[in-house]
Amino acid sequence: IDGVPLHRATAGWLNGEQLRVVLTEGRHRQVRKMCDMVGLEVLALKRVRIGPIRLGGLRTGQWSALPSHLQRRLWAAAVGQ
Repeated sequence: IDGVPLHRATAGWLNGEQLRVVLTEGRHRQVRKMCDMVGLEVLALKRVRIGPIRLGGLRTGQWSALPSHLQRRLWAAAVGQ
């Protein structure tokens, strides 16, 4: 995208209207640009996970403190352990 190689991503249809995309790196507007390149229109995006951390019921703009055991999991995932 924009002349820069990306890490591998996977995608698959959940149903006739929803596509599941898994990124190992996220660049600015990457999903929208990838979909545009193959003629798909993005109507909405929903992030469900960051690394090993599932976002669960967090709403837009909402946050919660990350318990220390999840901080360790996130750090381990970031450094590739």
